[in-house]
Order: sequence, then structure tokens, then C-alpha cells
Amino acid sequence: MILCCGEALIDMIPSPNTDGREGYVPHSGGAVFNTSIGLGRLGVQTGMLTGLSTDMFGQQLITALKASHVDTSNVILSDRPTTLAFVRLVDGHATYCFFDENSAGRMLTPDDLPQLSDEVSSLYFGGISLACVPGANAYAALLEREGKDRAVMLDPNIRPRFVEDIDAFRDRLDRMVAMADIIKVSDEDLNWILPAPLSFDEKVEMLLEKGPSVLILTRGGEGATGYLSDGSSVKVPAQKVEMVDTVGAGDTFNAGFLAKLYELGQLRKSNLKVLSHADLKEALTHAAKVAAVTVSRAGANPPWAGEL
Repeated sequence: MILCCGEALIDMIPSPNTDGREGYVPHSGGAVFNTSIGLGRLGVQTGMLTGLSTDMFGQQLITALKASHVDTSNVILSDRPTTLAFVRLVDGHATYCFFDENSAGRMLTPDDLPQLSDEVSSLYFGGISLACVPGANAYAALLEREGKDRAVMLDPNIRPRFVEDIDAFRDRLDRMVAMADIIKVSDEDLNWILPAPLSFDEKVEMLLEKGPSVLILTRGGEGATGYLSDGSSVKVPAQKVEMVDTVGAGDTFNAGFLAKLYELGQLRKSNLKVLSHADLKEALTHAAKVAAVTVSRAGANPPWAGEL
């Protein structure tokens, strides 16, 4: 099982009312939630570890996970509120206003975390859950405790306005990068993590030196490049589709990449250290295909395997 560890929240999406004024409709979302949904729909045995509320929105999230065949046995329930993200879409691109104080997801501590069963073979971390404390410290502790013998993918998905203590965040992220096998960063993420005036290739080399076996650099319409620890790389183009919106595109890309590696039998620490160019390219191509479906329709709505 691939266990996705991080935030699940409610995206409040603008929608016109019958009287012509704009209202908001609650949609299940969150970067890590989207990746888990994407994996479940692609037919991969998937679970989610997160903090969810017992309120009506938490129940909505649980229902959505189960509907996409995502195991919820590692969900941690509390009576704290659900995180709400009010979304504004401009030309298909989303901006957010978050309400996350004292939420069920953010307030997780290491003591809340369950012991993972041997059924969990891989871990995925990412999203704002890596920045918002105390939950961020809980996920870092989980990786340290459970990641030694499991394949680990990390997508920092940097949101600078969520980072309250830059030095503490950088230190925590450095420790998590060193324990990860796969790192996915956008060009913006990479420039935030390493702000020095260096080329992308030089920055990628610096990140790989920290320990990962595979690094993926995504550059929007320019496609994605996968780098192996020996410095060699494989590039795949972004698939051309009529874009409706970009919500969940990167999260679905991650699901497609993990799903293909899982299918190929390569989602293991030992295998990732010697991953072939052919397998890397196949996984990246599949990830781009899955993400293309998501951006071609409204909302973070990953495709089911049959749609591919």
C-alpha cells in the first residue's frame, strides 16, 4: 500500500447562485488528498494518514476517500474544525484564502500517529502539511520513524506565505529530503529551496547530493525532467490539451508517477537506487498523461484508470 501523509481540506469554490450573485460550494481537496484520490482511481492500493474532523466537512472528506477506494484506517479523528480554503479562479489559475487555525489536520502531534502495518510499503508526503506546525513536525517524525525501509516520495510544494519560521522550515525540509528516495519540485520550488544564482542543473545536483535517488523537475508547459543520482536525465513533454484549470495538476502528476512505478515493481528503495532510464521515462510519461486529463476539466478531478 502507498500511504499518503498530509492535508485533506475543503476547497470552497465560487459558483453563481440562482439570483446571479456568487456563492461558494464545498469541494473535497488538499494536495495530499488529491494524490491519494488519484492513486485510488488508478487502481493502486492506497491509504491516507491525516487528521480529520468529525464535523460535516470531515465526513464529506471520509466519504470522498472511500468512494475512490482509499483506505481510511490511518485517519486520525478529532472534534477540531476542518481546514477551509476559499478559492478564486482567474484564467484557470487558483489563488487561496485559508482558514486553518486549530484545525484537525494542523494540530496533529507525534503522539497522535499510529503504528504502521507491514502492508504499507511506500510513503508519500507533501503540500502545506510540511509547513504548518505542529502538524509539520508530526509528519517529519513519522518519516523518521517509518521511512527507513519504505520507499518515500516527497513533494515540498512550497507555499512561502505558510512558512512562519523560515529557518525551522528549511531545517525540517532538509532532514526530510535526506530521507526521501524521490523528490518532486517545480521550478519555483527549486528556486525557493536554493535561491543562489545557479542553473537548474546545478541546483538539481545539489539536491541529489542530499540523498534522493530520483529527482523530478516540473516546468509547467515545458514538461518534466527526471534526474537520477548519477546525474543523467530523461525529459518528457507536457501533453497538449485545452486547459480548463490547473487545480490538482501537480498532485495528479505525482499519483500517475507513483502508480506507474508501483505497476512496474520499482517502488522500492533498492530498485529506485538503480532505476533505469526506460522505467523513469515510462513513469514520467504516464504522470504527464494523467495530469493532462485533470487540467482538461474543472476542479481537482483525477481520472479513473478506464478513462486513460
